[in-house]
Amino acid sequence: MRFRSFLFTVGYVLIVFFITFAGSVAGRFIPYKARFFVPKGVFAGAAFWLRVTCGVKYRIEGAENIPQNRAFVAVSNHQSSWETFALHTFIAPACTVLKRELLWIPFFGWSVAFLYPIAIDRSNAINAYKKVLKTGAERLKNGINIIIFPEGTRVKIGEVKEFKKSAAVLAKQAGVAIVPIAHNSGVCWPAREFLKHSGTIVMRIGKPIETEGKTPDQIHNEYTEWIRKEMDIIARLDDQTANK
Repeated sequence: MRFRSFLFTVGYVLIVFFITFAGSVAGRFIPYKARFFVPKGVFAGAAFWLRVTCGVKYRIEGAENIPQNRAFVAVSNHQSSWETFALHTFIAPACTVLKRELLWIPFFGWSVAFLYPIAIDRSNAINAYKKVLKTGAERLKNGINIIIFPEGTRVKIGEVKEFKKSAAVLAKQAGVAIVPIAHNSGVCWPAREFLKHSGTIVMRIGKPIETEGKTPDQIHNEYTEWIRKEMDIIARLDDQTANK
């Protein structure tokens, strides 16, 4: 898999470079919704090349659960770079909560900036939390969905990291639903590792969790339990496939 992973990496870098270069140049001249050709293009190219070079397929389940004609907060576990692009293929317009350093990367960061992400300074947790609530509320009011990875960073398979409550507080204050999402991208694209592994990435989208009449703690517990449960179910599917 080392040579195939090398081929994927070379192609992936080229895909990201050319598409984000185009996005950084055209971003200021095209309508906001049209700018999402960047994450959608990167995902389409990367998913195709990942399948050709490393035999990685993917399956999306529950796309019908995505609310139509109303903004919402999407909450997903975070295992690799795969989902950062994949989520934008069926949730758009959407802005992601991310670390501000990503916006400093030439072309990539500049193109992402045109999507109006919520860039936070993770070294200042209090200010980051306040920014997520304030800017997130403004985005939702303008009909832009929010994507939050409550773990705050990519987590390797088998590791458990606390889910932060900012998504629950934001959704409650804004009066919008939360859409929970679970996947196993780290099985094929491990966090911070060079090697990729053949298999099928499964992403499951749950039914919207309405926030009316619930406390932030109740909302947080509900989506945390759903995501953890679905991650376990998907992991068992991986084990069954490996044992065949």
